[in-house]
Parts: sequence; structure tokens; C-alpha cells
Amino acid sequence: MRLALPASFRPADILAFQARDPQQLAERVDADGFAKGLIWHGAPACLRVAFQHGHVNVELDVDGTPASAGAVAGLARHVLGLDQPVDAFESAHRHHPQLGPLLARHGGLRVPQAATPFEALSWAVTGQQISTAAAISIRRRLIACIGVRHSSGLACYPDAAHLAIQDEARLRDAGLSQSKARALLSLAGLVADGVLPLEAWLTGTPADDIRNRLLAVRGIGPWTVDYALLRGFAHLDGSLHGDAAVRRGLQKLLSREDKIGEAETKAWLAGFTPWRALAAAHLWAVAKEA
Repeated sequence: MRLALPASFRPADILAFQARDPQQLAERVDADGFAKGLIWHGAPACLRVAFQHGHVNVELDVDGTPASAGAVAGLARHVLGLDQPVDAFESAHRHHPQLGPLLARHGGLRVPQAATPFEALSWAVTGQQISTAAAISIRRRLIACIGVRHSSGLACYPDAAHLAIQDEARLRDAGLSQSKARALLSLAGLVADGVLPLEAWLTGTPADDIRNRLLAVRGIGPWTVDYALLRGFAHLDGSLHGDAAVRRGLQKLLSREDKIGEAETKAWLAGFTPWRALAAAHLWAVAKEA
């Protein structure tokens, strides 16, 4: 299908997010688009996205029951962040003394989404307190050891059902610590059994309700929940003051030589409610430029 894109849409941001793994095991990226392996209702699938001027062509190839057009459109709009209120955010804060120049420089910036809330949440657990490069390596090994592949040859990021049946030793072999392996297995089991209905929560469940349910899972802390809410549910009011890259971006933006702590970052982001995570995304961009 073909979907229209806003004039300010930035395909490069989406492509950079999908190109995190240089080995391209589960995502293949070229200059015009990407293909991503995922599991769609239990079956291997490949989402293909090709950017054209003013629109995007989208295809979901499932090794099983085909997806409906509405479901494919919903998946694509979610992954691309097309329904994020970027224009309202930029209009409200374009005159802010510090953020305003960033909005002018990064106009149209959106937060690319994981294909599913479970992918975002499990990735956040994997990345707890380690570098992005280390987390990407572990993610790759985890995908490889579970071994689900689409007929195109692309590996698929596992869903909760495939992850829940693994044993702890297998996850440890992929590079996860014991605590992270146990947290992922617990999380996957709760999702697979319907105790944590992540997909159902996509349609209107308040973020605070999701946060409280997830924080009750052992090994899931505030940073993990805020990241999952942002990347998996497109909840754009998470503070993300606990993210080191956000704090580095604010330090650069304010031209400060001393490091900025969580409390000060939280206070600075508070002024951008209900779009604190969009403001944090601009700080991520500053950190990358630095």
C-alpha cells in the first residue's frame, strides 16, 4: 500500500534507527528504505518500507495468514511515527530560548518505533546499564540463537511466545547477564500468558497504568519502562531524565562543562509536558552531533 508522508518527514531518522545493527541480521537498510523481520501473529513476516517523494510504499509479507490492509497501515503508521503530534509540539515551543533553535534545525523529528511493544520492552531490558554497541551485539546473538527466519532469509525479532520457551542458559549464551535473562523470561511468560496484554494496551490504556503493571515485574525499572513507553507505545511524555545520552545532549545544549544530573534534567524537561519525550529526542540528536 501507499501512505502519504508529511512535508517535514525525515526518512533518515527512521533508516538510522533500523540500521543500528551493522550486520543487518534482522533489518536490512538501503538508501531508500528498509526490510525488517518480525513475527506477525505467530508467523515469520517481513515488513518492507520504501520511501518516495511525498509518500511511502509499504508491504507486509507473512509466511502464514495474510494481514489485512488496515493492520498493515496501522503497523506502518506506528513504526514510522506518523501519528505523533510533532507539529503541535514544534508550534508550542518554537520560541523557547534553548529548544527553539533545535526545533528549527531538526524540524519534523519523530521518535521511530519498535514494531511491537514487546520488542521495545525486551530491547530496553537488554540495554540496561551497558553501551549501545554491547546491547546491539547481544540483541543480534539473541535473535540468532532463537533462530526464526522469514522465507526471504531475514531473521525475525522474537515475540514473547518464542522467547518464553527458551531456557536461561540459552539466553546467557547470547550474552545476557543472569538477572537480565531471568527478567526477560519472566516478562515473556507474562506477555505470552496474557497477564501483560501489551498489544491491547496500545489502544488507549493510560501510561501510568502500563507503568505500574510493568514496574511490578522483577528486573523492570523506571528507565526501562519509560524507554518502552516511548519506543513501543509512542507515549511522548516520559521524562527520560535517567538516560545518559539525554543528559549529555542537555549539557551540550547549555554549553556546560560540568555534567548535568538527573534532577536538573528532569526539571528542564518538565517545561515541555506533555511532550517531554519529544524534547528528549532532540537532546539525543544533540548528543549524536556532539
